[in-house]
Amino acid sequence: MANIITRRGVLAGGIGLGALLLTPGRLLAQSSGGFTHAVASGEPGPDSMLLWTRYVPSSAADTVRLDVEVATEPGFARIVAGGSVRTGPYRDWTAKLTVDGLRPGTRYWYRFIGPDGSHSPVGRTKTLPEGHVNRFGLAVFSCSNLPLGWFNAYGHAAARDDLDLWMHVGDYFYEYGNAAYHETLTPGRISDPDREIITLTDYRLRYACYRADPDLQKLHQMAPMIGMWDDHESANDSWEGGAQNHQPTSEGDWNLRRAAAMQAYREWMPVSDQAWQDYPIGTLATLYRTESRLLARTRQADIGAAYRAGNPDAALSAFRDGVWRDPSATMLGSQQESWLAHALQANARKTAWQMVGMGTILGRTTMPADAVDWLKPGTSAKSAQSYRDAIRAARLGLPMWMDRWDGYPAARERLLHAAQRADADLVMLSGDSHNAWAYALSQGGKPVGVEFAGHSVTSGGIEGSMGADPRLVAQGFIAANPELTWADTSRRGYMMMTVTPQSVAGEWLFMRTIATRDPTLAGMHRMVVKRGYRTFAA
Repeated sequence: MANIITRRGVLAGGIGLGALLLTPGRLLAQSSGGFTHAVASGEPGPDSMLLWTRYVPSSAADTVRLDVEVATEPGFARIVAGGSVRTGPYRDWTAKLTVDGLRPGTRYWYRFIGPDGSHSPVGRTKTLPEGHVNRFGLAVFSCSNLPLGWFNAYGHAAARDDLDLWMHVGDYFYEYGNAAYHETLTPGRISDPDREIITLTDYRLRYACYRADPDLQKLHQMAPMIGMWDDHESANDSWEGGAQNHQPTSEGDWNLRRAAAMQAYREWMPVSDQAWQDYPIGTLATLYRTESRLLARTRQADIGAAYRAGNPDAALSAFRDGVWRDPSATMLGSQQESWLAHALQANARKTAWQMVGMGTILGRTTMPADAVDWLKPGTSAKSAQSYRDAIRAARLGLPMWMDRWDGYPAARERLLHAAQRADADLVMLSGDSHNAWAYALSQGGKPVGVEFAGHSVTSGGIEGSMGADPRLVAQGFIAANPELTWADTSRRGYMMMTVTPQSVAGEWLFMRTIATRDPTLAGMHRMVVKRGYRTFAA
């Protein structure tokens, strides 16, 4: 089974749905409109839920009204809530409605009704609990690249019945054109539009393409999602004023592209327009959605000039003691930093766990000294030199990547100090790197919390450069990095978090393959943090 969206199919819907392909190749099953991308839910509360769908009218209407029914069983014999909402081409025919008056910790079924009386597919959702909670199940996803494989992680999670909520910590899709990939593309998994996306039309079509995937649709139908963008929802290594993958001379004003990316995300995802938010899970935990890319992040520090200097060690030392430590560098911005610090302080008194979703990794990671020896035979001189440069930087205490939190050390210290002042049991949930990592976070020589850093749904990781056994690579990274307690550097999948008053257990689940549509697991790794210890249990 393969699903591809093509541009011919957007005509009836303005800028929206292309088509759903059920056989490989660019054969088109033309959409006739209606409910084009099933349903989704998000922004859960104890008594409310945001519901999403997309409806394209078959007529030339410029606005349509959709009604919503919410029931306590899938047959809709007892409808307990509902509402109505308008949509049109001005928001790509997507519709979002927040329904109130629901009961805490309760499973509901919902559907939309079109102006022609048609019904959307039925969605299932669940409100957040109040009071004492014995157990809560959360799945964490990141880095889903459609041309590189099947979303089997989504399919596996959607079939489970022990999860209450999804969290996607970013790179829900990728902005590149198909020709940009050096890897062999998966047959039948072709992104539309074919080029790199830049305009609002482009971003909308890319969402339509990804959201036609059957496993992603099923995931959204089965439980609510808390979503946050990272960089690829706009452009690689984005920050407030630009991105590595944005060239103003040929691609125009960054602010226009950034605005288009943000608008399309908020149209197509079951999210509110609020940039950051916390979600109480009874007295058990508080879950935090953050924004660390487009609103206030400062530009990544440029270490490249130090590598090219006549005396690289002296230049790197000056960089380390100057630009890298600049306290004005920020990932979140002062407003969000203040909000998070105050929220941790308040919520740590009321809930057992403070679980912060973040686009990039907080744990410190430097390049192991023998990493060059692990590279594949035939690695280009340029690529090998980049590893040598990172090893040189590591000897002086500098991290591998300036785009992550350890590229912003002063901001990282502020976040960890905030958790310490709040006396919080901190659990970070992150993605971005495509590989799986577990960090025991520390500040000032004291444990602060743990980080479960998730592997990708399909995007390739560091194993693409390595010829050595992935187990050797993982062991080398662990030996070189005091905060890093475990790693897997080769497999795809998602994380499953089981939260109880006594502990948080995280499982990295590894799919057997992404080359074909197959939701079979090939293995897992489990780690636990106990309440009050703020480091992983032995």
